[in-house]
Amino acid sequence: MNFDYRSKKRIIEIPSMKEGTTMRIAKQDIPTIINVPGAIARQQINFGDATGFGMLSGEYFSLGSGTDISPLLKGLEGDLCQAPHWGYVLEGSLVVTYADGSEERTSGGDLFYWPPGHSVRAEAYAELILFSPQHEHSHVMDHMLAKMAG
Repeated sequence: MNFDYRSKKRIIEIPSMKEGTTMRIAKQDIPTIINVPGAIARQQINFGDATGFGMLSGEYFSLGSGTDISPLLKGLEGDLCQAPHWGYVLEGSLVVTYADGSEERTSGGDLFYWPPGHSVRAEAYAELILFSPQHEHSHVMDHMLAKMAG
């Protein structure tokens, strides 16, 4: 991480997915930066890039075991969700499939970043909190609602 002293902003270099970076991290694997009696703070830097996005929405999802959103994404670019998400899995287990065909399991207690170009399937009942660019994700949600309406 670098610092631009003129603008007084941190410059964060974001590793690309091609470098093999993980898109999820378990709580115990997040580096502890403060550990004092009564308080522990953990921080994972370089965890996604929100450059170019506007307002974010906070979202709470509950997905039943076996729920697969991929049929509802048909017709979107690449038949995948094109909104990035940052979030936390409260409970359950999800499999995220990326545009390159790779899969990643995200489970209760994991902090995650899902870049544009993904689909999600719940292996077990799951509850999760998402933070998403509202314009991009509203487009995806509207598409899914239209698919459900037939």
